[in-house]
Amino acid sequence: MAQVTINGKAYGFEKGEKILQVALRHDVEIPHYCYHPSMSIPASCRICLAEVWAPNPKSGALEPMPQLKPTCQTDCTDGMVVYTDSPRSIANQKSVMELLLINHPVDCPVCDKAGECYLQDYSHEYGRGQSRFLEEKVKNPKKDVGPDILLYSDRCIMCTRCVRFTREVTGTDELMVDGRGDREMIDVFPGKPLDNPLAGNVVDLCPVGALLDKDFLFQQRVWFLTKTPSIDGLTASGDNLFVEHNDGKVHRIKPRTNMDVNTWWITDEVRRGWKHVHSESRIRLPRVRGLDAFEPSQAAQAWKAGLAKAQGTLAGAVNAGKRAAIMVSPMLSCEDAFELASWVLALDPKAELAVGPVPFAGEDRTFKGGFTMYAEKAPNARGVRRVLEALSARRGGGTVHDAASFIAAVRAGAVGAAVVTGNYPSDWVTPELRDACMNLPMVVVDTLENPLCAMAECVLPGATWVEKAGTFENAKGRLQAFLRAIEPIDFARAECQVGADLRAAFEGSRAAAVNPAVVRAAMAKVPGLERFATDVHVPDLSFTQASDMQFAEV
Repeated sequence: MAQVTINGKAYGFEKGEKILQVALRHDVEIPHYCYHPSMSIPASCRICLAEVWAPNPKSGALEPMPQLKPTCQTDCTDGMVVYTDSPRSIANQKSVMELLLINHPVDCPVCDKAGECYLQDYSHEYGRGQSRFLEEKVKNPKKDVGPDILLYSDRCIMCTRCVRFTREVTGTDELMVDGRGDREMIDVFPGKPLDNPLAGNVVDLCPVGALLDKDFLFQQRVWFLTKTPSIDGLTASGDNLFVEHNDGKVHRIKPRTNMDVNTWWITDEVRRGWKHVHSESRIRLPRVRGLDAFEPSQAAQAWKAGLAKAQGTLAGAVNAGKRAAIMVSPMLSCEDAFELASWVLALDPKAELAVGPVPFAGEDRTFKGGFTMYAEKAPNARGVRRVLEALSARRGGGTVHDAASFIAAVRAGAVGAAVVTGNYPSDWVTPELRDACMNLPMVVVDTLENPLCAMAECVLPGATWVEKAGTFENAKGRLQAFLRAIEPIDFARAECQVGADLRAAFEGSRAAAVNPAVVRAAMAKVPGLERFATDVHVPDLSFTQASDMQFAEV
C-alpha cells in the first residue's frame, strides 16, 4: 500500500485521499475549520497548511514544495512527507489564529459554544499568548436567520460550512456570503429564512459560536452535560443521536455519526421533538377506577393496586369466556412489546394482538445530499409487528391486527378486555378508537394524558424512549439498540418493566429489574426472533467525552 509520512510516522492511504483525510482517519490532529467530509473543499480557512515534501517524478529525490499546501485539498502521493509541526507550519497556524481573533469578541464566558468551540481549542493549542491588535474591533450585528437559529455575525470566521450545507446537502440555498473583506458576513437571501427540515444541523457544523440554537440559548454549560447514545424515537428513520442531559433533564439532542444510517445529520423534528418528555401532562402515578387518587408518598401502594387491577381486568374477561387483547404502540421498543404481549398471552393464549396507529405526515423526502426524511412518524412499527407475529406463530398462529382491524374487532364484540399502549409525543387517540373503546374494560399504559385514561379501569404510567433502553427497527429493517439517558419521571416505569411485573404477578414469582439485553436473549429463543441475538446494532461506547474544565472541591 502507498504510504504518506505525517510528522515522522508513516500511514497507508487509498488513491485520491487528501492529507487531512488520512490524518483524521488515523487520529492525527491537524487544525481545520472549513473542511467537512460531507461537502466540497474550499480550503479557505488556511489553518491546515503544512510543509510538504514529495518525490521528484524524474529523479525520485524528495524535494520540498515551494509553498505551504492545504492538507484538506492536497492529494497524497506515495512517499510524500508532511510536516504540520515544522517552524513554517507553526508560524502559519499562529498567523491564521491571530487574524481570526483580530475582530472576534471576547465573550467566551457567555457564549453557548464555550467548551466545544474549535476557536477556543485552537487558540490554546496553536495561537499566540497575547494579541498584538490595538485598533478598534469591527462589530457586526446579531441576526435572526430562521425560526430556530440565531447568527452572531461578529463571531463568524467565514468557514462557509453553513452556506455549503444549504447548497450541497439540503439543496435549499437559504444562506449566502454577503460583502467583502472585514464586512463579509453570512446572511439569508431576502424573504428566505433558514427553515428547511435539516436547518438545525448548521449549528452543529459551525466550529465557533456564530450559529446558535434558540432552544438551547443560555440553558446549560456543555461541560455539565452527559451524552448518552440513542436512536430516533419519533420517526421511522432510526437516526443515531446523542441525548445530552444533566440532573435528570434533557437539554438537547444532537446527531451521532453513523455512515450506514443518517451519516452526520438529524431532522429538526427529531432534534426538537423531545419536549413531551418533561411535559406537565405526563402521567406520573398509577390510577385505579373506584379508588381515590394516590399521593406520591403512596407510590408503592399505587403500583400494587394498579398491577392487581390490570390482572383482574383481563382475567375477568377470560373467565367470562371472552378474549383479552393488547394493542402495542409502534412507539414502544421490541422488548416492551415482548414483555407486555407475553403477559397477555399467559393470561389468554387466544388473545388478540394488534399494532397501534402508525402516524404519517406528508411523504418521504430525500434531500440533495442523499439524506432521507421519513413520512412515517413511529420508530418501531416493524419491530413491534415482528415480535407480535413471532409470539402469535408460537401459539399456533392468528392475525396480528393493525389499528383499524383492532377497532373493528372491538366493535364486533370479539374483545372482552384490552391493554392499550400509547407513548406518542402528542394526542394520538382518534375518535374511532375512543368510540369503540367507550364500554370496553381497558388497561391503559401511556405517558401523556388522553381521552382513554378517563375510560380505563386502570392507568399505568409508562416511560419515554429517553427514559429506558431497548431496540427499534427502522424503515429499512435495521435493528438498533439504544441506552437509557435519564431515569423515568417520578414513578413511571418502562413498559418492559411493567410487562415483566405483571407476568411475575400472574406466575406467582418475584418481579426483578429488567435488563433489556437479557430480554433480547430470551426473545432470540423464539422462532422468528433469532435476529435479536445476531443482528442488533449496539452503540459504540468508545466515544470520549473529555472536558478541559477543571473542577475543585469547595
